[in-house]
Amino acid sequence: MEITSIVLGAVGGLVLGGVLMFLILDRMLKSRKKSIIDEAKKEGQSIKKDKILQAKEKFHQLKQDHERKVNEENRKIQSRTDSIKSKEKTLSRQIEQNKGKEKNLEKLQNQLDDQLNLVSRQKGELEKLTEQYVEQLESVSGLSKDEAKEKMVTTLKDEAKTEAVAHIKDIMDEAKMNASKEAKKIVIQTIQRVATEQVIENSVSVFNIDSDEIKGRIIGREGRNIRAIEAATGVELIIDDTPEAIILSCFDPVRREIARLALHQLVSDGRIHPARIEEVVSKTKKSIEEEIIEVGKRTCVDLGIHGLHPQLTKMVGRMKYRSSYGQNLLQHSREVANLCATMATELGLNPKVAKRSGLLHDIGKVPEDEPELPHAILGMKLAEKYGEKKDVCNAIGAHHDEIEMTSLISPIVQVCDAISGARPGARREIVESYIQRIKDLEGLALEYPGVQKSYAIQAGRELRVLVESEKVSDKRADELSFEISQKIQTEMTYPGQVKVTVIREKRAVNYAK
Repeated sequence: MEITSIVLGAVGGLVLGGVLMFLILDRMLKSRKKSIIDEAKKEGQSIKKDKILQAKEKFHQLKQDHERKVNEENRKIQSRTDSIKSKEKTLSRQIEQNKGKEKNLEKLQNQLDDQLNLVSRQKGELEKLTEQYVEQLESVSGLSKDEAKEKMVTTLKDEAKTEAVAHIKDIMDEAKMNASKEAKKIVIQTIQRVATEQVIENSVSVFNIDSDEIKGRIIGREGRNIRAIEAATGVELIIDDTPEAIILSCFDPVRREIARLALHQLVSDGRIHPARIEEVVSKTKKSIEEEIIEVGKRTCVDLGIHGLHPQLTKMVGRMKYRSSYGQNLLQHSREVANLCATMATELGLNPKVAKRSGLLHDIGKVPEDEPELPHAILGMKLAEKYGEKKDVCNAIGAHHDEIEMTSLISPIVQVCDAISGARPGARREIVESYIQRIKDLEGLALEYPGVQKSYAIQAGRELRVLVESEKVSDKRADELSFEISQKIQTEMTYPGQVKVTVIREKRAVNYAK
């Protein structure tokens, strides 16, 4: 019993201790919970205050931005308002000025009407006086007005016919005496102006050799080698006493180049006989043809020209072996193409079409069959044949005025062709001779009496002559222009044509003292 009571007492003590411990823990948890809730409330209040402050700051910032935008819009509206008011004031002033001008015009119109009425009255009085004088003349002469007019016209016609017949007879007699002499002079001058040294340089090439012994090998036994070369290339070989040189003569520069390269290969190889000559010439022709095509393609690529027909590309390459007055035709055409593109751009036209026309404007100089046509017309026909556009074809055909120009590209090509050919140094004319020719051109005009000044412009293509109005009349100015042009034509050598412009200006000068 005692043990049982002790056990029960111990169990009761443990239960009581557990209950007490539970109560203590429960009180501690409640206290902790309350403190956590209090801290959470405090933290919530703090976060709430921060959010409220941030919202207020954001509101103030948005408000400031809105006010700034509103102020900016107000400033713009005010500026526009001020501008409109200024324009209104300007328009008002202009309206007032126009009203004043209208009043002045009305006054002038009234004055003009008065003057017209006065003139009409004076005209009526003049007609009356004229009728009176005519009646008096008819009564004195015994002829009517129509009879007197007819008689006067008949008399003037007879006198004019007599003078004209006498003048024509004198001109015909003088022309008969001078015809033969002048014709010979014109022919000789034409030959002198055309047969320049460039023709010789453009028709022959010189092949240099190491020694004169090679000449004999080129000639061959009984001349068979030289005959084979001439037959295969179509070029005449001139072998004379000129030391270490053989002259190749042919009008076709491509054939001359083939002959030169073939001779170079034959001489370098050392084997010179008819069979070898034909083989080398054939290979050289093929090489030249390939080079011509390659040059044409490279030129088109450099200039940015696309879609050109293969035959036209080949003709562009052939220009490399053609020259005009010492100016290489390919370089001239490239220069004209670039000038055309620049000028077309400045004028607001299509630079690609202009550049294409400038490159092709002289293709009529390099055909393989050489027909009897001007090179501009031939070039136009070739361009039409190979599918070029109408503007390009017209520019090619009209650059020497053989046909009428139908597009704005045509005069551009004509002008750029003249610029490229006439500029100093473009063709075979050194700067010193060019300057001397310009001085001679100006000095030639100064020899005439009454000429005050003379200026050569446009690279010597135009001569402007200023004359004294007191010494030279209008009729004499026409004669002077003709005389100077004839003298230039007979005494000077020049490319193209020279325009002579005589300027006569009347100046009245007085002094107020």
